[in-house]
Amino acid sequence: MGKESHLSSVTTNIEQGPNRKPSADEAKWEKSVLEPSLEKSPERAKRFTTISDYPIQRLYTPADLAGWSAEKDLGFPGQPPYARGIHSTMYRGRLWTMRQFAGFGTAEDTNQRFRYLLSQGQTGLSVAFDLPTLMGYDSDHLLSEGEVGKCGVAISSLADMEVLFDKIPMADVSTSMTINSPAAVIWAMYLAVAEKQGADWKKISGTLQNDILKEYIAQKEYIYPPGPSMRLVIDTFEFGAKETPKFNVISISGYHIREAGSTAIQELAFTLRDGIEYVEWALRRGLDVDDFSPHLSFFFNAHSDFFEEIAKYRAARRIWHKTMHERFGAKSPRSWALRFHTQTAGCSLTAQQPYNNVVRTALQALAAVMGGTQSLHTNSLDEAWALPTEFAATIALRTQQIIAHESGVTNTVDPLGGSYFVESLTNEVEQGAWDYIEKIDALGGMVNAIERSYPQREIAEAAYRYQVSVDRKEKIVVGVNDFIAEEKPLEILQIDETVAHRQAERLRKLRADRSAGEVDRRLKSLRKAAEGTENLMPHIYEAVKAYATLGEICDALRDVFGTYEEVAIT
Repeated sequence: MGKESHLSSVTTNIEQGPNRKPSADEAKWEKSVLEPSLEKSPERAKRFTTISDYPIQRLYTPADLAGWSAEKDLGFPGQPPYARGIHSTMYRGRLWTMRQFAGFGTAEDTNQRFRYLLSQGQTGLSVAFDLPTLMGYDSDHLLSEGEVGKCGVAISSLADMEVLFDKIPMADVSTSMTINSPAAVIWAMYLAVAEKQGADWKKISGTLQNDILKEYIAQKEYIYPPGPSMRLVIDTFEFGAKETPKFNVISISGYHIREAGSTAIQELAFTLRDGIEYVEWALRRGLDVDDFSPHLSFFFNAHSDFFEEIAKYRAARRIWHKTMHERFGAKSPRSWALRFHTQTAGCSLTAQQPYNNVVRTALQALAAVMGGTQSLHTNSLDEAWALPTEFAATIALRTQQIIAHESGVTNTVDPLGGSYFVESLTNEVEQGAWDYIEKIDALGGMVNAIERSYPQREIAEAAYRYQVSVDRKEKIVVGVNDFIAEEKPLEILQIDETVAHRQAERLRKLRADRSAGEVDRRLKSLRKAAEGTENLMPHIYEAVKAYATLGEICDALRDVFGTYEEVAIT
């Protein structure tokens, strides 16, 4: 597909370069005003770029939008191509969900933090799990030593999940869970607790991250090879479409791709191409596109380049609408409209002068709001050091509340729509993403591209280029490579080894009290189903309800699927 097939704006800055034709008035301004000014006072640099090293012009005018159509390229809020947002009133009708990422220590510890955040005005929960949980190991496994409860909450069984959501009304609170390779197991635990609370599965809401492709690309927390892993993901699609119509069964994540060092365009392209891959696998399963695609959501990074991020979100909606409508023939507007969560950029936070991180996070959060996010997590000032303290988490939540209630940016829909700069940058980001999507299509899809290390290599090269620019002071990171000052020690949250001891004791008691025979029967049933082709969710759910542990269930699947070893990038 050529460029004209993607953008009605056939003349973008990417193509213009020196061929850009200014108007007579602009040429007059350059001659009479700009040139004398530059002679007297040259600009600060010869080249201005975004944080992704994308060139930015001095001035944007109608000449940069030749061929651009407000009707086709901008449209109205709540209508295709959704550049202005997926809801007609956006934040005038309802604010975004304020969903602070939280999780540390034991289930009891995190339950207390959840209840505190809800009492402070947080409107949704977001669960961070520790590394053993993310990798499918119980807290008392040998490989879990030293990691239990350190980077999130330790969840090894349904008993832990019951404590995690104790006194939290799951029927009324939307919950996001950042879990990937063992996502089906953790989701089964969540559903079992909801059932015990009497919550109707048809009404509960939330999001399961469940995005295994980005694990191979960026975060590296995988267990099984790509094929079996994709099977598990599609099993959740099929199960969710029937059983939990308001629950998003996947959050296709660009966040971790950006955290690994990608550019904004790479984040956008690889994330949306992952989304395309999931749709293709679901269609091969025989699912109807309009049955499952409304349950797909996305998760983007909010980095420090304010306008580049806003352009990225606007371009994402246009690309997804075009993809679902034209590539997959979806009929429902709910399938066309890209919904996304945003988290401010963890990789932008600095251990040096950590209070500067409050300002960084505020600007990043503002970009996410101006770009039309549906939910938002703001990072805490101390996260370059440790998990956030209650004090730091409260400031992060207050940041969102100040933007929502004091800044005025929620009073109108898409306040930057029609800006020459924003519309031109949106076009350019979109075209750059399409170029990557076409390359991955040519490689046979994202799974094939991952196995050939294509996205991994592109991200590694981008990360290297950025670090070189910081080392050369071409990009300034305040407090790191310039404006350096003496600092006072920061009080941080400490997680000691008593968490591991408490978890080990809880697991010992669980194994003693449950029916070992029932657990064995459920695990054998799961292994047999994994050897065939049936949906594994019902088998996982029954094992969870018998109090089989996370590690036992993941081991049963390891027995059948094996484990994945990454091919080194050469």
